[in-house]
Amino acid sequence: MSAPTRQQQLEREHWSGPVRRYDILKEGTIALSVVAVLVVALAAIFSSPDDPPLTLQSWATSAPADLYAVTVAELAGTSESATYGPPYNQGGDGVALGPLKPQRWAGVHQPVDPPNDFVVKPLETQQQPADVADALSTWTSATPDQQVAWATAYDTALNDPAGADGDASQVPDGDYGPVPTMAAGLVAMAGSGALDGILPAPGQFYSTDNTNQILFLGDGGYLDDAATAAHLQGNEWGMMNETGSFPGQEWLQPFSFWYQLPIFNSDATTGPAATLTANADIYIFAIIAVMMLVLILLPFIPGVRSIPRWIPLHRLIWRDYYARGRPAATKPTEP
Repeated sequence: MSAPTRQQQLEREHWSGPVRRYDILKEGTIALSVVAVLVVALAAIFSSPDDPPLTLQSWATSAPADLYAVTVAELAGTSESATYGPPYNQGGDGVALGPLKPQRWAGVHQPVDPPNDFVVKPLETQQQPADVADALSTWTSATPDQQVAWATAYDTALNDPAGADGDASQVPDGDYGPVPTMAAGLVAMAGSGALDGILPAPGQFYSTDNTNQILFLGDGGYLDDAATAAHLQGNEWGMMNETGSFPGQEWLQPFSFWYQLPIFNSDATTGPAATLTANADIYIFAIIAVMMLVLILLPFIPGVRSIPRWIPLHRLIWRDYYARGRPAATKPTEP
């Protein structure tokens, strides 16, 4: 057996120097307390706001006229959801990048039928007042053409800027069938809170699919008004904000930047600006894709990859390295 090394001898010797009492439990308790106080204080100062969720019940309570008008639009097939197109329905072509229509290519793979999914089926899930039940029976027994005629006539009269202008009490008499009663019934159902539990997935107690609620809310002005109040609109860098302009997802800044350009948030109804605004999402996605592709292919792009040799900022950053006479890396040869 070899003789122990000096290090091993020192490790075996009894310590005869000064000692100090050390209480690891006390130190751990103090450290934990300090960290807990800091966490609570910093969370109170810098945490994200905890706003209450938007519900169909709050919509019916805060803006019943808006919910009423949206219900009529769903039945008439004029709402944004009804005319959205794939992946929900065939109501439109969706966004387009010039002649390319990738939304159409994907097809309908999450079917949503707004008149039935947002209005008729929810009303059918519960026992309704006699007038609403009779209206629902009249609607379901009518032909599709008759249903469209009733709903379109009432939707037009309700939203006539020279007439009712959104006020149901001012709609002139006409052949609207059961539409007004069904719309009133859905608003009452939403106001009771029942619609929040039924709209996601009728017949299921638990559901994590909120597509129907989001689409339905998005068809009205209630959700848009809430986004405006919380500074979440696109022209306020809303994509990368928490509610109330709190700092949020900074990594979305390259996307949100383009929405600030007037050409992508124009009020124009015709011309290139209107086209770009209507299809802003896909155009901005394409711009970001090209930018990412340039970064990925940067080492292979002649001229661009030589910028560090022409503008040697790295020599300023690593000036100590070069001041010591370190050899620079071999310069690549341009093809």
